[in-house]
Amino acid sequence: MSTQSWSKTSWQNFTALQQPNWPDKAAYDEAVRTITRLPPLVFAGEIRTLKKQLALAAEGNAFLLQGGDCAEAFSMCTGPAIRELLKVILQMAVILSYAGGKPVIKVGRMAGQYAKPRSADTEIVNGVELPSYRGDMVNSIEPDPEARRPDPQRMVKGYHLACATMNILRAFTLGGYASLDRVHAWNNEFVGRSPQGQLYERLAAQIDQAINFMRTVGIDTEIPQIKQASFYTSHEALLLGYEEALTRQDSTTGDWYDCSAHMLWIGERTRQLDGAHVEFFRGVHNPIGVKIGPNHDLDNVKALVRALNPENEAGRLTLITRFGAKKIGDHLPRLAREMKKEGFKLVWSCDPMHGNTYTTDFGHKSRSFDDILAEIRSFFEIHWAEGTAPGGVHFEMTGDDVTECTGGGRCLLPQHLAQNYLTQCDPRLNAEQSLELAFQIAELIREK
Repeated sequence: MSTQSWSKTSWQNFTALQQPNWPDKAAYDEAVRTITRLPPLVFAGEIRTLKKQLALAAEGNAFLLQGGDCAEAFSMCTGPAIRELLKVILQMAVILSYAGGKPVIKVGRMAGQYAKPRSADTEIVNGVELPSYRGDMVNSIEPDPEARRPDPQRMVKGYHLACATMNILRAFTLGGYASLDRVHAWNNEFVGRSPQGQLYERLAAQIDQAINFMRTVGIDTEIPQIKQASFYTSHEALLLGYEEALTRQDSTTGDWYDCSAHMLWIGERTRQLDGAHVEFFRGVHNPIGVKIGPNHDLDNVKALVRALNPENEAGRLTLITRFGAKKIGDHLPRLAREMKKEGFKLVWSCDPMHGNTYTTDFGHKSRSFDDILAEIRSFFEIHWAEGTAPGGVHFEMTGDDVTECTGGGRCLLPQHLAQNYLTQCDPRLNAEQSLELAFQIAELIREK
């Protein structure tokens, strides 16, 4: 990758959108210096391993499962909350790999998804104009002028909570919790009572039988492939000062890596070719995702791909399409066709959440399970028709028994959402809905 005239601070010479209006520049600079002196959250070797796995997904030989909270809350950095989200991602991965027949790359929207873009710097809450809530790493969701004041010390706190999250994720995935011997134990109580939970239990029993058979014929099952799980973290890289502070030069290769997460993505609102986010990420060697919505310009996307992946390295770049069930047929075929014509090596991932958001008559922002599934089906069918590989999915989801998205096995209706509507940002799939989607996606993977 060419990094001529690039440095980890060169983004400062470009226009950076979606940055908070930090009221105290000196306090902000000190917060960034503090984070710069702290250890990395992830390591270059782990990032390179993820990139190799994503290269398989670009060729259709693996599948990317990326999911987690729309915006992590500081208050939810607890052992049980992290465990429950990891648990449902592990369940989905088992369903996709065992029933779908492909290796699954597990990437959480975790340990850093603390900032969010906004359409305006202020918002009206209870008739009062306040600074917009930009995520817990910037300010508080509390509708109070002082709480909404951007505080750079929140970036430092975000680093420490991300570090705590990484610590417990490593403990769970490497310390036995993620062992395939425990597939039954991953089932949530409320999911276990559902049809999806019962399907999962049957699949878990088949896995038990397979492992027991391996032991019976003398195959060693005390191996990392069974006892451990590879798990990676990601977030939307919005606060460039934070990202710069965690960007380090690898001592073995001399390459620069953003060590805030294994994979970062650039959102629809910050992917300007001449913008600071693209300038920053063209120089780090992490896998990068880019969100592409229905208002994209095809030539602009081509130029963006060339800027972020000039060497056309498989596994470097993931295009995360977010069109909506009603618009995907109008936009994805031409996009996939043109990217294939250019010879770009891409991972294609479907974000079926953002294009399907609506507000119910009861005032809740929601998403329909049927729309989410419809967009995923269209995503697969269009890529099959165009000869490109449907390489992954990108969900906003939680391990909790929330009622935020309508539909699914329990047939949640708009009037049911108030029962347990907890999100601070966008509506998320609950564990039961996530498992149901995993079984549906496994069928699609197996079809091809």
